[in-house]
Amino acid sequence: MSFFKEIADELRSMSVRQFLSQVLSLGLIVTSAFMIWKCLILATGSESPVVVVLSGSMEPAFQRGDILFLHNGNKSVETGDIVVFNLDGRDIPIVHRVLRTHERRGEDEADILTKGDNNYNDDRVLYDPGQDWIHKNNLLGRAVGYLPYAGMATIIMNDYPAVKFVLIGFLGLLVVTSKD
Repeated sequence: MSFFKEIADELRSMSVRQFLSQVLSLGLIVTSAFMIWKCLILATGSESPVVVVLSGSMEPAFQRGDILFLHNGNKSVETGDIVVFNLDGRDIPIVHRVLRTHERRGEDEADILTKGDNNYNDDRVLYDPGQDWIHKNNLLGRAVGYLPYAGMATIIMNDYPAVKFVLIGFLGLLVVTSKD
């Protein structure tokens, strides 16, 4: 409790100019994070260059909480590639392995069938009704690297939203009350 009292005292002792300077510093940190994210999007060609594995469907290749780094280049998708894709009307991307591809002659389009390594059946049950394949427009990217268990904080914050707000508030207070 004394920690929060110290923070309150620190805020009260600041002049308006000091406080605005600290808020501006917080804004610069947030803006820098967004700029880094946008640069990653440009460099990888993927609208989501970093994703967290949220389920055990890809075990033993990837565990829940692993962070995947994606790239969405011009190379065509091949059987065995690990791809991340979105389905219409769903917010959470899916990380699965390409089970089968069918390229169409004379077109840049391919039919792609996926399956989680730890699943018994292919992903047709996950696709929209009447959809037997996903296509290039569904793909966010191909996994090119991973960091084991580094995304567990994201899973905890998604499972317990209060933790996310407490953490963000705490970090914001630290930035605002820190001395230059």
